[in-house]
Amino acid sequence: MPTLDRPVQLSDRPRQPPPRRRSWRWWQIILLVLFGLGLTGTVAVAGLLYHYAQELPELNQLQNYQPSLVTQVYSSDQQLIGQFFIERRILTPLADIPEHLRRAVIAVEDARFFEHPGLDYIGILRAAWTNLRRGGKVEGASTITQQLARSLFLSSERTFERKVRELVLAYKMELVSSKEQILETYLNQIYFGQGAYGVAAASQSYFGKDLSGLSVAEAAFLAGLPKSPNHYSPFKNYERAKKRQEHVLARMEDAGFLSAAEREKAVVEPLNFRRPGSEQIAPYFVEYVRQLLIAKYGEAMVYKGGLKVMTTLNLEMQRAAEMAFSEGLRELDKRQGWRGPIRTVDLVAMSPPTAVAATEQPLKVGDIREGVVTKVVKDAYLVQVGATTTRMLLDDMAWAKKRLTGPDLIKDAVVNANLKQVLKAGDVIEVRVKKIDKDSVLVQMEQTPLIEGGLVALEPGKGAIRAMVGGYDFTRSEYNRAVQAHRQPGSAFKPLIYAAALDQGMSPASVILDAPVVYEQQEEDKTWKPENYGKRFHGMVSLRDALAQSHNLATVRLLDKVGVKYVIDFSKQVGITSPLAADLSLGLGSSSVGLMELTTAYGVFLNQGSRTEPYGVFFVKDNNDRVVELAEPETHEVISKETAYLITNMMEDVVQKGTGQAAKVLGRPVAGKTGTTNDFINAWFIGGTPNLVSGVFVGFDDRRSLGETESGAHAALPIWINFMKEALKQMPVVPFSIPEGITFVKVDPSTGLLNNEQEDQPGSVEIFTKGSEPTQAAQRRLDPTDFYKLDQMGDGPAPEGSR
Repeated sequence: MPTLDRPVQLSDRPRQPPPRRRSWRWWQIILLVLFGLGLTGTVAVAGLLYHYAQELPELNQLQNYQPSLVTQVYSSDQQLIGQFFIERRILTPLADIPEHLRRAVIAVEDARFFEHPGLDYIGILRAAWTNLRRGGKVEGASTITQQLARSLFLSSERTFERKVRELVLAYKMELVSSKEQILETYLNQIYFGQGAYGVAAASQSYFGKDLSGLSVAEAAFLAGLPKSPNHYSPFKNYERAKKRQEHVLARMEDAGFLSAAEREKAVVEPLNFRRPGSEQIAPYFVEYVRQLLIAKYGEAMVYKGGLKVMTTLNLEMQRAAEMAFSEGLRELDKRQGWRGPIRTVDLVAMSPPTAVAATEQPLKVGDIREGVVTKVVKDAYLVQVGATTTRMLLDDMAWAKKRLTGPDLIKDAVVNANLKQVLKAGDVIEVRVKKIDKDSVLVQMEQTPLIEGGLVALEPGKGAIRAMVGGYDFTRSEYNRAVQAHRQPGSAFKPLIYAAALDQGMSPASVILDAPVVYEQQEEDKTWKPENYGKRFHGMVSLRDALAQSHNLATVRLLDKVGVKYVIDFSKQVGITSPLAADLSLGLGSSSVGLMELTTAYGVFLNQGSRTEPYGVFFVKDNNDRVVELAEPETHEVISKETAYLITNMMEDVVQKGTGQAAKVLGRPVAGKTGTTNDFINAWFIGGTPNLVSGVFVGFDDRRSLGETESGAHAALPIWINFMKEALKQMPVVPFSIPEGITFVKVDPSTGLLNNEQEDQPGSVEIFTKGSEPTQAAQRRLDPTDFYKLDQMGDGPAPEGSR
């Protein structure tokens, strides 16, 4: 019988094998790992960027860019004469920066500047590939924006952290500023070497010109500097600097900024650099102005504020003053004697001269250089100056036969009449190039003077300082003797005494006794006997002649008659601020005064009795071109026009027939006075015309003698004349104005009374203030016995003065 099938149980079905797990292919694993690393790196970088972004400086400095600016000082004809700065920078709008200079900078520093967002990814890859191929770092990838970020906000240290901050800052700067603003700030901020920050200061430093005057070649040179200003300095390695410039020009051509022809033209254009350390213009005056500005505006404003200072200095007069002063001191120094060679070298050990070094300037007439004596020949010495063998004729060093072995000009002087024995081979001396021919160069022997002094020139009617020299060499001594030194003026003070007498009613014709006199010094229980220069006396003399011939005895008697207090008060009226001795020594200029104040007093006489306080700053503008200071000189009449004219006319006679006769060479109305102190320690001359007054003082800082006969007429007056010859060329010939209150009367010069026509005496025409002229005629000539009667007058203490 058939069997019934039983239901099939699940357990009876055949078992299927478990599904196999899908395995990861190797490339999937790599992708997953890279994804994980990328995600981790992205998170890490984002976190890093976020971290550094929190500590970045605010960018409002970029929006309100106020860099440290240079204060510029100009002469009256708008020539730059000085700068004060911490960073020498002249802020210049982008529109005022020449396009070829902008393009040069962009071409060499960041050709894709206007295309990238602050970070140049293409540039980074290109630089990396170039550096890889060259096996070192030969090309950078920092954009202009990155460089600006580094300059404004970061240090120059080479660290990973600084680089990250730089990248973040560059990106953020591009978000808040336009490309033009970034470029303008960069061109004003970046350092170009030689102490110059920004393109405008760099243009002045390297080429001595404004940006508008730059050629393509010069612009390309400047554009190549920021990468390494010291490395590419033309003064350090011209060839390297030239190659850098040519590289910039090539990049400009590659960028389409120049054609091939324009590039080739710029390559061959000579570059005329303004050498560093060029001579300073009016250094004493510029320092005088700096001190005035700091006292008024403070150091921060002067050194960082970018002030524009227009001064009263006349540049042509200043150059004339510096030349006259330098040459005058050199001539005086030669008269004192030669102090010996600067040093002596071993000629055998010296390198033979081959060619002029790159840094050595070619010789030109007037240059003063050091030279080495190599040989003495028949009538000359051979002197090696740089790479040039020069000849120095014996006549051109004859002054050196007087040799000084010490500071005393008399005791330490030795004369060697044989000029061929004065120098020996190896002596290093100072020479001046006298003449240059095709085959030879002639030089003359020089010596840097140790003497000092000062010169100042003012415009009497305005008070404007037109020239100032405060010493022989500002680099040797910054002490300004024109405004800071106080020295005894000697007879240069006498016009103030005579003017005070005129102010009291006396006249140039008034007579005074010039004869020996003894004064008792009651406090010291001793006597003082003043003397004339040359120890001669002249009897009765007019005030005019006494001043013209600088008679000491007559002046002391006049001071005694006028009164010391009256003269002191009068001196203060005309501008003397220094304390004055309240005794008769004042008559011989024993009280020390400053050159500026005494010249100012003379200016009162030449300006018809009106005084204007001297000033050197005409106006000051801030960096926004707003006037913050404008000089408004006030003129006050401090003495009458008549008194001023009388003393001026008397000082004209000092020049016409007195101690200042050498000044007649100027050939125009001139009034002035010499001054010399005891032992020839100080020498002065002050004088001028109606439109210019100047004063010169000469003397050693340690107050030793200038040498026998070195009076004001011999030591100071030649400097004054040589300066005024040049300075007055630009000024019209103007006579001294005669006031209405002046009258002319013929008098007897021996008495000052009306000339007695009956005695048939010649007489002379004299000037008087109306109302003070004599009304009586002279009755007779003075008898010598009158001297005794007139000698019974005045006493008072005072040290001896001089001419």
